[in-house]
Amino acid sequence: MVRRAVLACIAGALVARAGSVLAFELTSTAFPHDGTIPERLTCDGGDLSPALAWKDPPGQTKAFALVCDDPDAPAGVWVHWVIYGIAGTVHALAEGLPPEPTLPDGSRQGVSDFKRPGYGGPCPPRGQAHRYFFRLYALDADPGLPPGATKRELLQAIEKHTLGTALLMGRYKRRD
Repeated sequence: MVRRAVLACIAGALVARAGSVLAFELTSTAFPHDGTIPERLTCDGGDLSPALAWKDPPGQTKAFALVCDDPDAPAGVWVHWVIYGIAGTVHALAEGLPPEPTLPDGSRQGVSDFKRPGYGGPCPPRGQAHRYFFRLYALDADPGLPPGATKRELLQAIEKHTLGTALLMGRYKRRD
């Protein structure tokens, strides 16, 4: 009986592992994970997108997509950035990407909750620091969305194409 229970646990773990999404690493030279996002990357500064780099994505990766959002916003989750169609051979984004629907490398930017394409930096109300989650998705195919997609549209398009995810979280509090 014990042997059967152990075998069932092992089989369950193997099935869960086979159906899981692999994790890989996302970093920024501007701030560490769980660190403070510099003012130049916020509405109080230049509102520049952060430099991001990643390594060890799953081997079958053909494209990447990134979403940045703030779950601490007063009205609920606030989307700050949606970018997709990043080639699978790319392993970094430069600081200060232009707020254009399509970037020179062919990457496409969606519409944030600021109702415009490109990055919109942290801009929380005064008070507590907010958390900003940068989620990078490794995909087995380009999502095929035109520029201007929303976070919801992107997540629906990549639902069955996500091979792995990487997470970087930063915090920002406006000066009182």
